[in-house]
Amino acid sequence: MTTYMAKAADKASRQWWVVDAAKTDLSLGRMATRIAKILMGKHKPTYTPHLDTGDFVIVVNAEKVKVTGKKRLEKVYPYFTLYPSGLRARTFADLVVRDPGKIIRFAVSRMLPKSKLGRTQISKLKSYKGPAHPHAAQKPEPIDISKI
Repeated sequence: MTTYMAKAADKASRQWWVVDAAKTDLSLGRMATRIAKILMGKHKPTYTPHLDTGDFVIVVNAEKVKVTGKKRLEKVYPYFTLYPSGLRARTFADLVVRDPGKIIRFAVSRMLPKSKLGRTQISKLKSYKGPAHPHAAQKPEPIDISKI
Protein backbone atom coordinates (compact mmCIF):
# COMPACT_ATOMS: atom_id res chain seq x y z
CA MET A 1 0.00 0.00 0.00
CA THR A 2 1.24 3.47 -0.79
CA THR A 3 0.21 6.75 0.76
CA TYR A 4 -1.56 9.12 -1.59
CA MET A 5 0.24 12.45 -2.00
CA ALA A 6 -1.45 15.19 -3.97
CA LYS A 7 0.63 16.89 -6.63
CA ALA A 8 0.76 20.56 -7.55
CA ALA A 9 -0.67 19.72 -10.97
CA ASP A 10 -3.77 18.17 -9.36
CA LYS A 11 -6.20 21.05 -9.10
CA ALA A 12 -8.45 20.27 -6.17
CA SER A 13 -11.91 21.75 -6.21
CA ARG A 14 -12.23 24.35 -3.51
CA GLN A 15 -15.44 24.63 -1.54
CA TRP A 16 -16.70 27.91 -0.03
CA TRP A 17 -18.01 27.75 3.54
CA VAL A 18 -19.80 30.37 5.67
CA VAL A 19 -19.25 30.43 9.43
CA ASP A 20 -21.50 32.61 11.57
CA ALA A 21 -19.52 33.73 14.62
CA ALA A 22 -22.71 34.82 16.39
CA LYS A 23 -24.42 31.42 16.13
CA THR A 24 -21.50 29.29 17.27
CA ASP A 25 -21.08 28.51 20.94
CA LEU A 26 -17.29 28.28 20.60
CA SER A 27 -14.79 30.81 21.91
CA LEU A 28 -12.40 32.66 19.60
CA GLY A 29 -9.52 30.19 19.93
CA ARG A 30 -11.65 27.07 19.48
CA MET A 31 -13.33 28.58 16.44
CA ALA A 32 -9.94 29.63 15.00
CA THR A 33 -8.50 26.11 15.28
CA ARG A 34 -11.39 24.67 13.31
CA ILE A 35 -11.20 27.39 10.67
CA ALA A 36 -7.44 26.79 10.33
CA LYS A 37 -8.13 23.09 9.84
CA ILE A 38 -10.46 23.88 6.92
CA LEU A 39 -8.01 26.40 5.38
CA MET A 40 -5.19 23.83 5.49
CA GLY A 41 -7.40 21.08 4.05
CA LYS A 42 -7.01 18.66 6.96
CA HIS A 43 -10.70 17.80 6.74
CA LYS A 44 -10.19 16.26 3.26
CA PRO A 45 -8.81 12.81 2.49
CA THR A 46 -6.45 14.40 -0.06
CA TYR A 47 -4.62 16.50 2.55
CA THR A 48 -0.95 16.95 1.74
CA PRO A 49 1.23 18.95 4.17
CA HIS A 50 3.32 20.76 1.56
CA LEU A 51 0.44 21.80 -0.73
CA ASP A 52 -2.53 24.10 -0.34
CA THR A 53 -5.51 21.73 -0.54
CA GLY A 54 -7.87 23.70 1.72
CA ASP A 55 -11.16 25.45 1.16
CA PHE A 56 -12.31 29.06 1.42
CA VAL A 57 -13.94 30.24 4.65
CA ILE A 58 -16.17 33.29 5.07
CA VAL A 59 -16.76 34.45 8.65
CA VAL A 60 -19.75 36.74 9.20
CA ASN A 61 -20.76 38.60 12.36
CA ALA A 62 -17.11 38.81 13.41
CA GLU A 63 -17.90 41.46 16.00
CA LYS A 64 -19.98 38.95 17.98
CA VAL A 65 -17.15 36.49 18.59
CA LYS A 66 -17.05 35.06 22.10
CA VAL A 67 -14.02 35.40 24.39
CA THR A 68 -13.60 34.24 27.96
CA GLY A 69 -12.36 35.97 31.07
CA LYS A 70 -11.21 39.58 30.87
CA LYS A 71 -9.94 39.31 27.29
CA ARG A 72 -12.57 41.70 25.98
CA LEU A 73 -11.01 44.46 28.11
CA GLU A 74 -7.36 43.41 28.55
CA LYS A 75 -6.26 41.56 25.38
CA VAL A 76 -3.72 43.61 23.41
CA TYR A 77 -2.64 43.23 19.77
CA PRO A 78 0.78 44.88 19.25
CA TYR A 79 1.96 46.10 15.86
CA PHE A 80 4.92 48.06 14.56
CA THR A 81 4.65 51.11 12.29
CA LEU A 82 8.18 50.71 10.83
CA TYR A 83 9.17 54.12 12.20
CA PRO A 84 11.70 54.45 15.03
CA SER A 85 10.01 53.64 18.36
CA GLY A 86 6.86 52.81 16.39
CA LEU A 87 5.55 50.02 18.61
CA ARG A 88 1.82 50.53 19.02
CA ALA A 89 -0.97 48.41 20.43
CA ARG A 90 -4.68 48.00 19.95
CA THR A 91 -6.99 46.42 22.48
CA PHE A 92 -9.60 43.80 21.70
CA ALA A 93 -12.39 46.30 22.44
CA ASP A 94 -10.83 48.82 20.03
CA LEU A 95 -10.50 46.25 17.23
CA VAL A 96 -14.12 45.13 17.66
CA VAL A 97 -15.17 48.68 16.83
CA ARG A 98 -12.58 49.41 14.11
CA ASP A 99 -12.17 46.13 12.22
CA PRO A 100 -13.55 42.98 13.88
CA GLY A 101 -12.37 40.83 10.97
CA LYS A 102 -8.77 41.38 12.06
CA ILE A 103 -9.43 39.65 15.37
CA ILE A 104 -10.34 36.40 13.63
CA ARG A 105 -7.56 36.85 11.06
CA PHE A 106 -4.94 37.26 13.83
CA ALA A 107 -6.18 34.19 15.69
CA VAL A 108 -6.28 31.96 12.61
CA SER A 109 -3.03 33.15 11.02
CA ARG A 110 -1.10 32.27 14.16
CA MET A 111 -2.30 28.67 13.80
CA LEU A 112 -1.12 28.28 10.20
CA PRO A 113 2.42 27.54 8.96
CA LYS A 114 4.80 30.50 9.13
CA SER A 115 5.82 30.25 5.48
CA LYS A 116 4.74 31.07 1.96
CA LEU A 117 2.23 28.24 2.22
CA GLY A 118 0.66 29.78 5.33
CA ARG A 119 0.35 33.15 3.62
CA THR A 120 -1.55 31.61 0.71
CA GLN A 121 -3.79 29.71 3.12
CA ILE A 122 -4.69 32.80 5.16
CA SER A 123 -5.63 34.61 1.95
CA LYS A 124 -8.58 32.18 1.64
CA LEU A 125 -10.09 33.53 4.87
CA LYS A 126 -12.64 36.33 4.45
CA SER A 127 -14.17 37.88 7.57
CA TYR A 128 -16.83 40.56 7.73
CA LYS A 129 -18.69 42.67 10.23
CA GLY A 130 -22.39 41.94 10.09
CA PRO A 131 -24.28 39.17 8.31
CA ALA A 132 -23.67 40.35 4.72
CA HIS A 133 -20.75 39.36 2.49
CA PRO A 134 -19.94 39.97 -1.22
CA HIS A 135 -19.28 36.31 -2.10
CA ALA A 136 -22.79 35.18 -3.06
CA ALA A 137 -21.62 34.29 -6.60
CA GLN A 138 -19.37 31.53 -5.18
CA LYS A 139 -22.46 29.86 -3.63
CA PRO A 140 -20.99 29.32 -0.14
CA GLU A 141 -22.61 26.73 2.08
CA PRO A 142 -23.18 27.28 5.80
CA ILE A 143 -21.19 25.01 8.08
CA ASP A 144 -21.62 24.26 11.77
CA ILE A 145 -18.05 24.75 12.95
CA SER A 146 -18.71 23.12 16.32
CA LYS A 147 -19.30 19.77 14.62
CA ILE A 148 -15.87 19.60 12.91
